[in-house]
Amino acid sequence: MKSPVHLNALRAFEASARHQSFSAAASELHVTSAAVGQLVRGLEKWLGTALFYRAQSGATRLIPTEVADRALPEIRAGLDRLSAGLGRLQEGATRGLLTVTVSPAFAAKWLLPRIDDFQQTYPDTDLRLDTSLKPLDFAAQGIDIGVRYGAGVWPGLMAEKLFDEQIYPVCSPSFRRKNGGLRKPSSLKGRTLIHDLSMESNVGFPTWATWLAEMGVEGVETSRGLRINNSAAVLQAAIDGHGVALGRSVMAHDDLAAGRLVRLFSDTHHPSQLAYYLVYRAETAEAPRLATFRAWMRAESLKVQPGPRGIEESSKRRVRSRNGN
Repeated sequence: MKSPVHLNALRAFEASARHQSFSAAASELHVTSAAVGQLVRGLEKWLGTALFYRAQSGATRLIPTEVADRALPEIRAGLDRLSAGLGRLQEGATRGLLTVTVSPAFAAKWLLPRIDDFQQTYPDTDLRLDTSLKPLDFAAQGIDIGVRYGAGVWPGLMAEKLFDEQIYPVCSPSFRRKNGGLRKPSSLKGRTLIHDLSMESNVGFPTWATWLAEMGVEGVETSRGLRINNSAAVLQAAIDGHGVALGRSVMAHDDLAAGRLVRLFSDTHHPSQLAYYLVYRAETAEAPRLATFRAWMRAESLKVQPGPRGIEESSKRRVRSRNGN
C-alpha cells in the first residue's frame, strides 16, 4: 500500500493524543495549532476515518477514537526508534574532521595551549587548523568554523562574539628591572617600543600612537622602535627583553599568568574597539561537530577574563596546581 503520510503528520497525531489538545501539541512541536490540526485532518482524510472525537468536560479536549487508541503504542514505539536512529546518526556526525581557521598568532598564543583539552574531551573529532589572516571562502575551501579579530562583520558569515579585549603595555620582568622608573605612561619616553603591524590596515586596531593619545601622553616617539607583523612574535620579542609591547589581553593572558610578561601601569584601562568572534556559515551552524566546538570555545573563553583580575585568578589557579591543591 502506497503511503503519502509525512512523519510530521504522525508526530502531530501522537502529540495531540498525548496532550488531548491541538494547542498543547503545537507548543511542543513549535508550530501553530492550525498547522497541527491541518496535519491531523490530512492524516484522517488519507485513512478515511476519524482519529479523535471531542468530549465536553469543563473544557473541550481531544479523545482518541478506539482505532486510534489501538494504533498509538506502535506509532509511539516507531517514533522512538526513529529518534534513537537519528541520535546514532548524530553521534557519527560528531566524529571525523573539523577544519578551523585562525590567525597564526591566535593559534600559537591561545588555541594550541588549550587544544589537548578539546582532544581529550572529544577524541572522535580531529581538528585541522588553517592558520591564515586572508579572507577565505568557507564553502569552497572546506572551512567549518573560524576565529577572527575585528568589528564583527564578515560578509556571508555569522559572527558570535567570543572575547572583548583590553590593551596595555607589557614587558619582561628583566626589562622592567633594567629600566627602572616605568611607573606611568609618560616614563615610556626614550624606551624601545615594539610595534604590531599584523593588522595595521584594520580601522580600530590598537597602535602605540592611539594608546598614548588615549592616555593623554605627549613626547613619546612612536615612529621608532621594533616593528613585527605577527602578534605572537611581538609578545615573544617583549619576553626576550627587546622592549615594551602594546599587549592585547587575550593574546598576552598566558604569558602574564606564567610570569613571562608583566603588565605596566595597571591603573590604566583601554578597551579595544575590536574583539574576537567565532565565524561560520548560517547553514552549518547546527552541524554537530561545529556546535560542539562552539560550545567548547565558549566555555574556554569564560576562563579568560580581560584585565588584571583575570590574570590574578589564572595565576592563583596555576599556583594551586603546582602546590597539588
